[in-house]
Amino acid sequence: MRSIRRPARASRLVALLTVPTALLLGALPTLASPADNGQVEPSRKSSTEQNGVALMRIVAADKGEVDRLADLGVDLVEYNKPLEDGIEVHAVLSPEETTALRAMGFDVQGKISDQDDYRANVAERKAAIAAVDAAALDDDQLTVLRAEWFTSLDGNRFLSFEVKSDAGADAATVITASWDTGMDTPPASGGTATMSRFTDAGQYMYHRFTSPLALTTAEPNRVTFTSSKGGTVKASVTQWLGKPKEAPDEHYVSDFVDHYMDPTEITERIVGLAAEFPKITQIIDLPNLTNGYRRKAQAQFGTAAASTFYVTTKAWGHEGGNDTSVSLINPGAANQPLTVLVAGKTVVVSLATDGTGALTSTAAQVVAALNADAAASALLTASTYRGNAGAGLVATAGATRLSDNLQAPPSISREPFQMKALRIGRAKDGSKPGVYLYCQQHAREWVTPITCLETAERLLRNYEQDAKTRNLVNGLDIFILPVVNPDGAHYSMYDFNSQRKNMTNHCPDATADPANRNSWGVDLNRNQNVGSFYDGYNGASSSCTSGTYAGPSEQSEPEAKNEDWLINTYPNIKFSMNTHSYGGYFMWAPGAYKTAGREVLPRTDFGTENFFWNASSKILSAVQSHRGTAIWPGRTGPTTDVLYSAAGNSADAHWYNKGIIAWNFEVGADKYNPATNRWDAVGFQPEFSEGHEEAMEFSSGQIAILEVAKAYAADKSKPTAELVVKSKGAGTTDFTFATSEAANVYYTLDGSEPTTSSLKLGFAGYREGAERITVTAKTTVRWLAVDIAGNVGTVQEKVLNVPKS
Repeated sequence: MRSIRRPARASRLVALLTVPTALLLGALPTLASPADNGQVEPSRKSSTEQNGVALMRIVAADKGEVDRLADLGVDLVEYNKPLEDGIEVHAVLSPEETTALRAMGFDVQGKISDQDDYRANVAERKAAIAAVDAAALDDDQLTVLRAEWFTSLDGNRFLSFEVKSDAGADAATVITASWDTGMDTPPASGGTATMSRFTDAGQYMYHRFTSPLALTTAEPNRVTFTSSKGGTVKASVTQWLGKPKEAPDEHYVSDFVDHYMDPTEITERIVGLAAEFPKITQIIDLPNLTNGYRRKAQAQFGTAAASTFYVTTKAWGHEGGNDTSVSLINPGAANQPLTVLVAGKTVVVSLATDGTGALTSTAAQVVAALNADAAASALLTASTYRGNAGAGLVATAGATRLSDNLQAPPSISREPFQMKALRIGRAKDGSKPGVYLYCQQHAREWVTPITCLETAERLLRNYEQDAKTRNLVNGLDIFILPVVNPDGAHYSMYDFNSQRKNMTNHCPDATADPANRNSWGVDLNRNQNVGSFYDGYNGASSSCTSGTYAGPSEQSEPEAKNEDWLINTYPNIKFSMNTHSYGGYFMWAPGAYKTAGREVLPRTDFGTENFFWNASSKILSAVQSHRGTAIWPGRTGPTTDVLYSAAGNSADAHWYNKGIIAWNFEVGADKYNPATNRWDAVGFQPEFSEGHEEAMEFSSGQIAILEVAKAYAADKSKPTAELVVKSKGAGTTDFTFATSEAANVYYTLDGSEPTTSSLKLGFAGYREGAERITVTAKTTVRWLAVDIAGNVGTVQEKVLNVPKS
């Protein structure tokens, strides 16, 4: 289905920054590197000098200007908003890149967020974690506020419980209530239910039932409250004679996240859920370990490009590389040779001198000496700066400790990460339709993993008490992968919050210097094998420092291999949702095109497209139900039509390789500001109060996807199609078909029996509905409809008479 012609990997690196004439000693300079076309490429600020990096707004004149930005290697995010005078896009830019783009004529406007916002998020997260840790030291104390039953609405009876935990500020605190059926009856004979955590203005108040719980047994005498933090308390249940309340239809609990979480926290949470609910869960260890949150230790020496070189340890930083040091000394005498001395992990380079005692060693000579010395080369490799000839003289430098420059605490493992998926279902044998929900392919999208986690918590916490949830879990096979990109996400959380890619460094020496370390990695949503960069599709890059680097080959990365392994290992997966941020989009295939002639991957057929659209109404209504957020019609549809081309994305791989109904969410819809009469973007990492709301509403959307999948599984009804004459003229009749549900129509015009190999109803055009079919003579039309679940309707027939010309 896809082209196998692979174009030459011509470099698309373009100059945005000029080479500074001097580098500060010990600094990590931002310089440009020569490219195949003689131009140079922008570099990211180092993680220790990133305060200038910001998420910026750019107004492009047209789509061609957006494509030009992509070709320049600008770190564009998944955001595209038509304006009266152009197209608004967003990009992660350093101050130098901003200046360079403006000099090139691009309309770079104000920032959306920068490092100050990042630091505020980090501080809030630390405070939340500290509160959790403090609460975890001892069993929590529970205080019963109310425990009552009452009668209302024609004698119906209800329970109303309220209990407070001194650890309740932690959203992971879960309280269950168990009640008896009267005096001297077993403690849980009346039932058990999970209570909902009630907060007001961001403050924890107590746990309760969201609405009174219908009582189906005798009135209870005693209730026992049990907390997941270890606390327990009993209380008498009394009758309340207050104002009657209407009986609720459901008793549903939600809101299980209270701070942004790193991949280690998220993984521990899903492992804990599997242990707590062993009958309906399973942890799946994905087979390919990631590269790990780790880097080689490095240091850079020099004050100008020609005299600059850098060294990189053979060992990972945490495995001894960080203990290596290099010094450059003046031997203090004339006519001394360049020598390298190694003692343990201490490397001393004694620079050469001439007859006057002046230093004569160039950067290239020092690099050669280090690489030639057996003891030194066992510890490290040396390189001139970004392919420079290194003819400049090297200056002395005191002992410099090499560092991997990673800032995460020791609790974050530096070893390859074991990615884990949480499987939820009563029947986990492949007999039920599978749904795959996955989040955080892009590291900087902090809201997405807590969205997946919230969905898992809702499914498990509501299973026993909510019939609708139970129906979903019993009728589906649900796979949740909260973090696709654990290494990059750790790096985003602790080192460089704008990190998009994973941490695997495929850069050659020319771009592997320390100042480039925030630009290393592969875009995991450009590393799949359908409509890829290597097939000639637009929206990815061959540059290892580009934000959309496709990797050295299709599915080169273990994270991408794990995604592919999951859908191949579990062929019952029929639906998938890839959750990203931000902008508020709901998208599906096709997701890529070739720029020349805008050659789009094959569009879905008429019936499947209608299924996508019909499902979107239910799914987006669920998103809207939380706080009223509406995903715009203009941001709903195939990715290529509502956003851009994303070569090698995973949703395309799912649909074109496996026929999986694959969607993409972009959480974080724009918020309307009536004071300014404009829609404001929220960014990747909004303050947690906003991020929390996004997670809640899009978790509701993920639940709705499960409901769509369950309806698909239960669909046994045959679709019908009606022939509709649209117009008649002299010598012609135009007609089309209208279906009872999302279905494909197969038809014949010669009176023969229609099959799924017959002519197939197509589109009139994008968003234009069904095509019109024209006949010019009396015609016997026969047709049948086939829905997305494979139900086949009965063959129908109609004779069309054509007016004489």
